[in-house]
Amino acid sequence: MSPPRLEHPFGQLIDRDSPVTFEFEGETVQGYEGDNVASALLGQGRWLISRSFKYHRPRGPLSLAGHDANTLIQTTTAANRLAEDLPATEQEVLSGQNYWGSLKTDYYAVLDRLGRFMPVGFYYRAFFKPQGVWRFWENIIRSAAGLGVANLEVEARYSDKQYLFCDVAVIGAGPAGLNAALTAAAGGAEVLLIDEQERLGGALTYHRFTLEDDTRAETLEALSNAVANHDKIRVLSGATCNAWFSDHYLPVFQGDRLYKVRATTCVLATGSSEQPVVFRNNDLPGIVLCSGLERLMMHHGVCPEGPAVILAGNDDAYLTAITAADAGLSIAGVVDLRPEPDDSALPTALSKRGITLYQNATVYEAHSDKSGAQLGAVTVHPIAGKGKVGATATHLECRLLAMSAGFMPAYQLACHGGAKLAYHDDKSEFTLTELPEGMLLAGSVNSTHDLQAVCADGRNAGRGALRALALEADNDETVHCERHVNHPWPIFKHSKGREFVDFDEDLQIKDIVNSARLGYRDIQLVKRYSTVGMGPSQGRHSALTTARLIADATERTVTETGVTTARPPVKPESLGVLAGRRFHPIRKTPMDQRHRALGAHMIPAGSWRRPAFYGDLGHRTANIAAEAHAVRNGVGMIDVSTLGGIELRGPDAAEFMNRIYTYGFLKQPVGKTRYAALANEQGVIIDDGVAARLAEDHFYVTATTTGVDRVYSEMLRWNAQWRLDLDIAQVTSAFSAVNVAGPFSRDVLEQAGCNIELSSEAFPYLACREGTVAGIPARLMRVGFVGELGFELHVPSLMAQTLWDKLMVAGEPFNIKPFGVETQRLLRLEKGHIIIGQDTDGMSHPGEVGLAWAINRKKPFFVGRRSVDILMSQPLKRQLVGFTLSSSAPQPEEGHLVLREGDIVGTVTSCEYSPTLTKVIGLAYVHPADAEPGSTITIRTANGVCVQAPIVTLPFYDPGNERQQL
Repeated sequence: MSPPRLEHPFGQLIDRDSPVTFEFEGETVQGYEGDNVASALLGQGRWLISRSFKYHRPRGPLSLAGHDANTLIQTTTAANRLAEDLPATEQEVLSGQNYWGSLKTDYYAVLDRLGRFMPVGFYYRAFFKPQGVWRFWENIIRSAAGLGVANLEVEARYSDKQYLFCDVAVIGAGPAGLNAALTAAAGGAEVLLIDEQERLGGALTYHRFTLEDDTRAETLEALSNAVANHDKIRVLSGATCNAWFSDHYLPVFQGDRLYKVRATTCVLATGSSEQPVVFRNNDLPGIVLCSGLERLMMHHGVCPEGPAVILAGNDDAYLTAITAADAGLSIAGVVDLRPEPDDSALPTALSKRGITLYQNATVYEAHSDKSGAQLGAVTVHPIAGKGKVGATATHLECRLLAMSAGFMPAYQLACHGGAKLAYHDDKSEFTLTELPEGMLLAGSVNSTHDLQAVCADGRNAGRGALRALALEADNDETVHCERHVNHPWPIFKHSKGREFVDFDEDLQIKDIVNSARLGYRDIQLVKRYSTVGMGPSQGRHSALTTARLIADATERTVTETGVTTARPPVKPESLGVLAGRRFHPIRKTPMDQRHRALGAHMIPAGSWRRPAFYGDLGHRTANIAAEAHAVRNGVGMIDVSTLGGIELRGPDAAEFMNRIYTYGFLKQPVGKTRYAALANEQGVIIDDGVAARLAEDHFYVTATTTGVDRVYSEMLRWNAQWRLDLDIAQVTSAFSAVNVAGPFSRDVLEQAGCNIELSSEAFPYLACREGTVAGIPARLMRVGFVGELGFELHVPSLMAQTLWDKLMVAGEPFNIKPFGVETQRLLRLEKGHIIIGQDTDGMSHPGEVGLAWAINRKKPFFVGRRSVDILMSQPLKRQLVGFTLSSSAPQPEEGHLVLREGDIVGTVTSCEYSPTLTKVIGLAYVHPADAEPGSTITIRTANGVCVQAPIVTLPFYDPGNERQQL
């Protein structure tokens, strides 16, 4: 039998004809389509949903808006799902989390009684004395730590990303946001309207703004229809804008999609967060915010079991009491923190409904029922002063308490942009100032609360957005709002404690005050010491109270104290959605079909696919050995089209090269190549390649496969400052390349037909020439990355496959063999050549990796020169060296640790078995004291096996470089 619900106009989101059934903690729960898990549970009178983080206290819904951590539950696929954000679906199996035993009987709840032994920051001052005691506590703490259980068997859902562009992004679709969007769209702007709820309208969907409440429904319908029918407004509902970045760059999460939004201007109509009253046991299940109770009734048609007490710090709480009474909820009393409400008609309205009013009073303590897991009664005391109560007490039996101490602007997005919060003592509230250019505020985030004023404020924000776009706009309306919605001190310290300021972290008044007494006067230090505001709610319900407490404890104003820095994200976000679609663009070289026809095993190289080797994967070692043998003793050919290519042309090309790279290029002869190492401003080597000077004003430079985009970007960035006279073009796709290497490489080119004299005298090592090969125009560079006589041919990409075919035919008499990138890496390792990104990291400077020879110290400047000089003048902390092992020794893998006297001093960066040398060779970072040839290092290999490897002089193969100069 489905649970009964309130009749229309209550229950706007549910379909009463579509019941759903799911399981929670082994019990069947019935709800309706449109319910969330929290509303369905409350519909059956179940308030206990979760346990608190530190003390394992029983917790139930607070905001019913997904703005707190009180309802974190476990699903079969994920942990830490908020019950009010999780739709109630058929046959779902759910449970609470963070308990030992059961949700109702949590054995860890004993920690609540031991709270005096776990004061704020206790973990900073415990567990380290006596020496070694941490090893005892570590397992205990780790077993109790963490929330929920990760299901590692779940297959990741599909997720993707999309880019959106708009003139105006309006975040928040309450009355202010709707009016802002309509006004901007009417003025000709393209508008993107974003709201975290599925239904537009914000507070219009649940809150009555006046006693009569006779215009809210009509206002909502009119605004919603106008937005839906406007062709210049796109709506993203159920979407969360999780950050604001420079130039109005907004990440918006909607389901499993991340929208990357770029707006010209931005209107924040993000509303405000209702604030709790702080009193003893204010965290018991059954204690909610007034807006939470309104959402429960108006959205889901749930009328909780009464009687209820309404704790008011403003007139809005009276309106909640009236709405609840009209829905049939028994109201035991309205307790007003103030001597009287602002609207004198409100007490009369309560009296007509038979509701008792307690003025200038507060709930001082809440009491649980016999179960210990739900509210059973409250004690009401008169207020005797700031945070003080009188002795006279009134005991009210109740099952529900709804409270409202005021509202805190939803300031997070504005503060991401550098906005400042200023506190006004006359209204006891924060306002936002110093907004970034193009950002506007509207509605309660702009400290406007009256409905008519909120709507006018939204229209004004829309007009402001139009002016920012240089479009015509009407004059602004006068917005006047004198409502006082915040109580100046809704904080009542109890002698027995348990007055919670931060529900996420189980922080009480004494925890915040003691942080200040221990010397943490700055609000940022209080956050780090106490962890206040670090939970999922990110300070929505604790920031204002914390600021007030710290200001009082340090005898400063709230403005001087401020609140903790708001940083992205606003709400927790899924790593899967951040990752986006599980596919990557693939680039193929013109010879890709030829490689596959030859049986190549393809591997990724950045966005490219390259042959690792040719032949069966099951015979990897033998195939690589065969390819290496061909290069060393005959001839081989490799596709190197993935190398980055950059053209520099102009009178200042040589000067630019001399500034951007570490080596000297002003005097580089035409027809010669030089090694080009690129450092960043921190002196770290970030890329390398070969620079060929084709003419006095023309350089052709290669870069690494994965680094060329960065190199090109850096070149453009630097020349934007230097203003040198040259053109810089990225030509990676325009040219493709092959490298023909081996003792017979010259013969192959001559057989194919080459109009360039290839003899060592006419075409020496490190020379470059332009000509034709097999009738195809080509740039030839005689380089020796693999340590053999070799020629690198760069040709127009449209002709590259033809060149490959003709060279394969020309090489048949010499048994030419294609080889892959894995073989190339082995061959270069035998020569001791480094690969940027594999043998280097984000800290590698030239002196560490043997590139001191590639630094020209005579020229006055190159990018990173100052940092390089500083780094290389200091004693080395590590050094890249070569090591060898016998073929029978355990072979280290890349990343294995180098140890010295038990300490980690480095890692292995490259390691392979060399069939040419019949031993294992590798490169590793070692302690400088062990870097001399003849020294021995300790490498920890798989399964913790340590091997002793001797250091040798590089290169491993052909130390005289005779073969590449044939």
